[in-house]
Amino acid sequence: MIEINRVWCMPNKNTFDIKPVKELIERYLNILPPNATIIDPFANKNQLATITNDLDPQYNTTYNMDATEFLKIMQTNSADMVLYDPPFSPRQVSEAYKKFDMSVNMETTQASYWSNQKKEIGRIVKQGGYVITCGWNSGGI
Repeated sequence: MIEINRVWCMPNKNTFDIKPVKELIERYLNILPPNATIIDPFANKNQLATITNDLDPQYNTTYNMDATEFLKIMQTNSADMVLYDPPFSPRQVSEAYKKFDMSVNMETTQASYWSNQKKEIGRIVKQGGYVITCGWNSGGI
């Protein structure tokens, strides 16, 4: 059974700090096995996952790499849950890359950038696993 609730809350660049989003994630975290593997390719300051990544090294994450490359190093069928909250737009991706003197190219600014990540998420999430996705570019997960 699918239950849909519409709840308004003030937007925040830290999506997982928004009360209804955080409550949704916590509800799923509570049903996972104790040693569940939870992956977050855009963790920022969030520490909800067991394996975290963020391009920005100022955040205390397991990895600091491009999200697509990060997802590619994860083993097939290894994730019980993936938390996916990518940057809102190609412009934000470009700004992040330029901030770290990384090259911005067609691969990082086209829709295929998101499609490649979704393909990797489909590969790594276990049968019966969960993907909680937020954001404009994450549709179709």
